[in-house]
Amino acid sequence: MLTRIISGAVGIVIMAGILFFHDTIVLPIAVAAIIAVMLFELLRAVKLEKCFPVYFAVEACGISMPFIYNSYYYYDDTKIDGAAEAVNSIYGSVTLIAFAVTLAAAFVIFATWLRNHKEIRYEQVFFALAAMVLVPQAMSTMVRIDRMDDENGLFLLIIGLCGAWIADTGAYFTGVAFGKHKLCPEISPKKTIEGFIGGITFTGIAYAAAFSIRGGFSVYTCAVAFVIGAVCAVIGTIGDLSASMVKRQIGFKDYGKIMPGHGGLMDRFDSVLFVLPTFYIMTALLEETDIGLLG
Repeated sequence: MLTRIISGAVGIVIMAGILFFHDTIVLPIAVAAIIAVMLFELLRAVKLEKCFPVYFAVEACGISMPFIYNSYYYYDDTKIDGAAEAVNSIYGSVTLIAFAVTLAAAFVIFATWLRNHKEIRYEQVFFALAAMVLVPQAMSTMVRIDRMDDENGLFLLIIGLCGAWIADTGAYFTGVAFGKHKLCPEISPKKTIEGFIGGITFTGIAYAAAFSIRGGFSVYTCAVAFVIGAVCAVIGTIGDLSASMVKRQIGFKDYGKIMPGHGGLMDRFDSVLFVLPTFYIMTALLEETDIGLLG
């Protein structure tokens, strides 16, 4: 338990340092490092970490994504003559580059598979492809959330990251106090339906309170923030269970040992992989329709 607490405290300090420099190149560098470790853990799970063409293709694709998306946010309407058309053109170019890099990496993976088809199974190939797309795109939303709002970006990033972890905390304490009915006993024996409901409720309330404090109290703010928090809690639980299911089918206890007592980064960010993109989409849509929660 002591090892787990110390490891968690160190992780919090490191994350706090990264967030302190959130408006610099430190954030995309840190996100790229997290992505690199997560992809290594996933490739090792399917025994592809020593297949160097596949490994380097997946890692190169993953590491590049935070920097590709970060490049778009160096430009906005105040920096470009001609406004929206120029910004849309830049966004289109960034999206095209991201797609081209992913496609090139996929080509390397398939070419390697063709050459080593007797040693590499199709399950390994498609697992690597899925990881290469999901992990970088999901984790790069850390950069996109932070850069989407100069004034509130850091707040939104912290709330987005906390969405999964708040749900875990609420589910744990509710489950300990009231849990009787197992949620998915074959995948995660400790999760209960009561804990699941508690996590949803706890996250919704936390979101409603946070957005009300930040943007001002209103029934609309509380209601919408509660819904966003509840949705993130549900999505996060699905992500957590999905990652646990993969571990059980592969025969792993943890994806890694980088955080003693906690496992690997995949073990800590499995629910975040689903929560962050969901949170980003919901808040971005609200901003686009001029009914955002923060004015």
